[in-house]
Amino acid sequence: MRVIVTDAEVTLADVLSLRVAADAPLAGHADLVLRHRATGTERRVPLGPFGTEARDATLAVSLAPLSLDPGRWDAYLERGETRSRIHSVDPGFSLDRLETYALGRRTLAYRCYRTRTGFLALRVDRAAPAAEVRAVWFREGRFEVTGVLAFTGLDDDESRHEARLALRRSRPDAALTVGATVQGVRFHAALSLCDVLAAAPEHPGTWEPSLEVDDLAEPLRLGSWLDDVDGKRRRLHYPAARIDGVPIRPRYTLDDELRIEVGG
Repeated sequence: MRVIVTDAEVTLADVLSLRVAADAPLAGHADLVLRHRATGTERRVPLGPFGTEARDATLAVSLAPLSLDPGRWDAYLERGETRSRIHSVDPGFSLDRLETYALGRRTLAYRCYRTRTGFLALRVDRAAPAAEVRAVWFREGRFEVTGVLAFTGLDDDESRHEARLALRRSRPDAALTVGATVQGVRFHAALSLCDVLAAAPEHPGTWEPSLEVDDLAEPLRLGSWLDDVDGKRRRLHYPAARIDGVPIRPRYTLDDELRIEVGG
């Protein structure tokens, strides 16, 4: 029997919600089996009973009680001795939905998606407060960045929070701090590239930006994690700005954290 997911999402309460359709009646009981792609660990969730003539159903599976480790989990439907991968026609991606999901404080973040081969899978990541970058650019001699605060628990409203954009580097040690705008969970900051050069003249190197918000205990890393584009270091290449002949460009790390590279 072929089962296809026509709609899939993880709700704000970390419930996997699926709308499924089958080419034969779903009569009886079945199990949803989640298998960790790297370790082979499995979690089993009983489903049903389904009506004798039912060919479609809505399923809801609470994920937190399953104690899923970080990584990618493939989804299977098991009926008796037969186990098959679950097909999906829903890409499982909505940036607006992901941003809404990231408003709450979480230690684990769950995302369902369709694999390249058309099957349902679940991705589990560790979650910590961060400044999610939406746009970054150099213009008029400045570095500018905008984005949203993720997993901080702050409300998405009109309230303003005192904040600063901080840049730090080592060898030689140097630091820069400028004011930033945070309204609700939206942020914007700009920094003079001339000040970056002046802070460590004649020393090429990499600067690490962070966002310091008075209402939060720890500085926030700047990076891009909520979308479905992994490996931004090899996928996104920004043109360099030149200040006094020195190239400066934004670049992502292997972990998709934002950096500013000077020289080189």
